[in-house]
Amino acid sequence: MISQVNFIIESGVSISLLALIYILFLRKETFFRINRLFLLGSVLFSVVLPMLRLRVFAPKPVMLSEITVTQYRNVLESITVYGHGFAGHIEKTVLSAQTVIYIYLAGVTVLLGLFIFRILQILLKINNNKVEQAQGFKLVLLDKETTPFSFLNYVFVSRNLLNEAGYSRMLAHELEHVRQGHSFDVIVLEILTAFQWFNPFLWLLRRAIRENHEFLADQAVLNLGASRGEYKQLLLNQFIGGQLVIANNFNYSLIKNRIKMMSKIKSSKFATSKTIIGILVAAALIIAFACEQKESVIAEKDMNVHSVMVTMSGDSLKFDGNSADVEKLIAVMSKNNGTFTLKDSSGQKVLIKSSVPVMKLGSEEIFFIVEEMPEFLGGEQALRQFISNSIDYPKVAQGKGIQGKVYVTFVVTKDGNVANATIARGVDPSLDSEALRVVNSLPKWKPGKQRGQAVNVSYTVPINFKLQ
Repeated sequence: MISQVNFIIESGVSISLLALIYILFLRKETFFRINRLFLLGSVLFSVVLPMLRLRVFAPKPVMLSEITVTQYRNVLESITVYGHGFAGHIEKTVLSAQTVIYIYLAGVTVLLGLFIFRILQILLKINNNKVEQAQGFKLVLLDKETTPFSFLNYVFVSRNLLNEAGYSRMLAHELEHVRQGHSFDVIVLEILTAFQWFNPFLWLLRRAIRENHEFLADQAVLNLGASRGEYKQLLLNQFIGGQLVIANNFNYSLIKNRIKMMSKIKSSKFATSKTIIGILVAAALIIAFACEQKESVIAEKDMNVHSVMVTMSGDSLKFDGNSADVEKLIAVMSKNNGTFTLKDSSGQKVLIKSSVPVMKLGSEEIFFIVEEMPEFLGGEQALRQFISNSIDYPKVAQGKGIQGKVYVTFVVTKDGNVANATIARGVDPSLDSEALRVVNSLPKWKPGKQRGQAVNVSYTVPINFKLQ
């Protein structure tokens, strides 16, 4: 499950980069519809990105071509320790500072409250004023002096403007907002801003989308045959009244930019290629945040051995087959003093003996398989949880990009203590020493028993250090 902090960080980084690309490369271009698609696509992509988890390759069963029989060790299921990059460290820092969380939640509450308040304001205006049904929209006649604005399929106009020169142009402008569904863009941006209020690039993106809405509406009015000079003068003559920020306003404090854009020479078709920069950045973000390597998983639940090829090499036995089957076969050998029966290619039974070295703790024998295996208090899941909570991914290894699986062998003594912890297979000194430290800190176990007597039992735990 994706954590809320991780969602906020990843979507915030994506919004910041894509907003920066728009401001630097696309904002001054006149292909307004393409710009709108880029802006809305940036918002949608940034919301979806944290949810993406793409596998670099699909899990496959591990096939071991050759295994030499040695003493059997009780191998626990691998425990994975994740090392986080920049976003992970920020997430850990944020979660550890409750004050930061409270400040963030306060900001979210305030902005969502303002959003709801503005919606209620609009609903009150609709309820308290005359509403006329027109073709494709509803006209709300206001007694208060204000410039025209629109929300969803409602256009709000002051009664005093009905007979003013330029009223038809202002109405045409607001109808374009209605036809193109700009209010839906605004609603999504208001909600997203509430959750990303600390991100300055989102506020820039929010303003850019509103600005783009005005450019689109202005362009539509001019395409209807309005005089460019007359329309510019109409903009200049409009005063800024008490307007609702959530609504699309005829005058949204963007008059200067709108006039400049109307005077701008139309951008060349080649300029649309700048959107490729955004696509490349989006691809990079997917690689950085969404792609993850899935390590191969070996199923060890099935107690039946399916198919293992056994060959002799000198004094050693060698197996070829599924690793889980091989482990089980070695267990059978260990339990039966290294003796078991196989069928050869002709179907005849062959008795095979394998020498299993005897390990000792001081003068006492160490067992691998006993009648009552040692038990960690709370079970294997509790053991895994203890190691996961206790281990710290060494910063030096994270900095060098070192990852891998460290195998630690240890003995659960007849007193239940952990002893003789050693590295069976290491990766790097920093990872090896951290794995040893945690294993040596394990609390007492319930000791294993053989024929009713507590004995020493050997275990191996793989600790997988993995960078995200």
